[in-house]
Amino acid sequence: MKRTLLALSLAVALGAAPAVFAQTAATPDTSTVAPSSSGGGSDTDSTSATRNKPAKVKQLSAVDVTAALDQARNSLSPDTGSSQYVIDQKAIQAMPLGDSTPLNQVVLQAPGVVQDSYGQLHVRGDHANLQYRINGVMLPESISGFGQALDTRMIQSVTLLDGALPAQYGERTAAVVDITTKSGHDLGNGGSVGITGGSFGTVNPNASIWGSNDRWSYFLTANYLENDVGIENPTSSRKPIHDRTNQVKAFGDISYLINNDTRLSFIFGAANNRFQIPNNPNQQPQFGYLDTVNFNSANLNDRQNEQTRFGTLSLQGKLGDTAYQVSLGQRYSGLQYIPDDIGDLMFTGVAGNINQSDRASTLQADFSTPWGGTHTLRYGIYGNFDKATTNTNSLVFPANPDGSQASTVPFNIFTSSNITAKTWAAYVQDEWNIGDNWTLNYGLRGDSYEAARTESQLSPRVGVVWQATDSTTVHAGYSRYFTPPATELISSKNIDAFANTTNAVQDYGNNTPLAERSNYYDLGVQQTIGSAWTVGLDAYYRDVSRLQDEGQFGTALVYSTFNYKYGRVRGLEFSLNYDSGPITAYFNMAYNRAMGKDVITSQYNFAPAELAYIADNWIHLDHDQKLTSSGGISYAFADNTKVGANYLFGSGLREEGLVPNGRSLPYYFQLNLSVSHDFNFDSTGTFHTQLALINALDRTYELRSGTGVGVGAPQYGPRRGVYLSLQKDFSF
Repeated sequence: MKRTLLALSLAVALGAAPAVFAQTAATPDTSTVAPSSSGGGSDTDSTSATRNKPAKVKQLSAVDVTAALDQARNSLSPDTGSSQYVIDQKAIQAMPLGDSTPLNQVVLQAPGVVQDSYGQLHVRGDHANLQYRINGVMLPESISGFGQALDTRMIQSVTLLDGALPAQYGERTAAVVDITTKSGHDLGNGGSVGITGGSFGTVNPNASIWGSNDRWSYFLTANYLENDVGIENPTSSRKPIHDRTNQVKAFGDISYLINNDTRLSFIFGAANNRFQIPNNPNQQPQFGYLDTVNFNSANLNDRQNEQTRFGTLSLQGKLGDTAYQVSLGQRYSGLQYIPDDIGDLMFTGVAGNINQSDRASTLQADFSTPWGGTHTLRYGIYGNFDKATTNTNSLVFPANPDGSQASTVPFNIFTSSNITAKTWAAYVQDEWNIGDNWTLNYGLRGDSYEAARTESQLSPRVGVVWQATDSTTVHAGYSRYFTPPATELISSKNIDAFANTTNAVQDYGNNTPLAERSNYYDLGVQQTIGSAWTVGLDAYYRDVSRLQDEGQFGTALVYSTFNYKYGRVRGLEFSLNYDSGPITAYFNMAYNRAMGKDVITSQYNFAPAELAYIADNWIHLDHDQKLTSSGGISYAFADNTKVGANYLFGSGLREEGLVPNGRSLPYYFQLNLSVSHDFNFDSTGTFHTQLALINALDRTYELRSGTGVGVGAPQYGPRRGVYLSLQKDFSF
């Protein structure tokens, strides 16, 4: 982080605490002041000495203070005008794998979320562009990969915010995945140990510990995962070839209550994930290597490793009526692609040993001040200093002018690139309660992004909520968005280095992605029916300039960003939820169309014929899925026995047709079942068991066919698998 950013953030963060202490000492809150009362007569006499004694401050319990501070923190983040879908701990437990469910699979249960290969998610027709927040603090974006860095076991609830977001939200705006973590103050002193195991060599032990002591609170969790299906199988076979993975994840949340109005917290996490790249047998080599002309593609040994580490220090509390949270954070991510030198050379003409790293340092400060009785003013700043480095050692063959192989003897080319990106943002917004039924939230956000070029934008936002009746809520919003490109890119210098080799590409001009700019419109209604049913309907439209997309161009599972000159996205979402007694159920259905026209950056990734067609015609984005649906039901026979089911349905992502992305893949349907039971033993207490059947019908379906713009290889959905979880909670 630059010294100026660090100095500013430290001044804001550290300067707030003394002010809180000064205010508390000078003007005690009368709601927490109690007169001295003991049995001694002198303490109850109305003497001058007694009256001049300082009043004793009533000590609230740590749980009360934590709850009050959580409420103050929640007041920093409005959702007026946007769409939100909440998945709480009860809903997570009802999923077939419970807390062992990967985070991306949890979010897939929300409306309008589409699954893709490598664990990717697309929300409302956008490619990735998701913002993750933990307890209101935004995590810096990491290198695009396919390993999960966050563990579901840390989640108390997760809210998916999308649509026309208020001015507080910027950077990644397809959706905000807002996570509230579990708290030691709420859970008491204890922990949990368990293991999930089953099909495809799956072993997933986990351990958590939590608790509180006076002003301290902590929640720590870690788990290890290994199986034989780390990445989607490129074939329809039940057992993929060369697809072993082992993954380690850890997360911690430690907080200290400085006083009744101030809390200091430290959130940290780490993930270390290793993957074998699965092989597609019976492929024919395209190049010769020395005297070798044959290579069994089932024997390739490509691998990819990914690391993530993050930490955020936050000071949160109240200064008078103003709630605030000031956070300093840093996230490091690394990626290493280790090729099979001979095999990659023979099949693709290049074997690139890729080493990427990215370190982002952030400052985030949010404030909320009520004024005038009917207004809440929210304002804040955000800064991100991001440095990305890519070093690649590539073996290639010499090539003739027509691109054909000129020699079977490879040679090495080293390329390196360093990117420094600086992002600054500030926002101000007013939430105005107009009467009893109307709430208006309007604001302005300013963003500045500097990397290969400097870009900026002022973005107005407005959202309104109308409480039409006690059971009917209507919301509408408009947001202007500014989305900086990811810091991963390939420079012209690196492209030029491969001239006259089997890894050469044509340089068509602009190779630096641009910031995306869009106008987003959202309109929705929510209706409660009785105390059990909730129905929602939401429509959205997005008009985009410089639409960003990403593709896998090459053998490594690394993504490159490019821009369409124009984009337009529209859709409709329906949701239905039921919660009464022993039954909970939900159903979501979404329609989406995402189109782009004219590729204007990173054109080296495309064939000339593709570029020519896309320049004059609208095409479907490769991640466009027309229909998406999810749903589930859970029934509790008693407090200790439950059965459940959920499903995923999709009409298919895009593949190559007569035109780029001209066809959709066949529809798919995946049904998952589960049963859980708590066993009570006199000697050891309660054991939680959960049996899950994933893809119970064993339906084979393709997520990707290996064709389409930016699609590198075919991937299939999971085959039928049986998994058993055993979990034991304890207290101390």
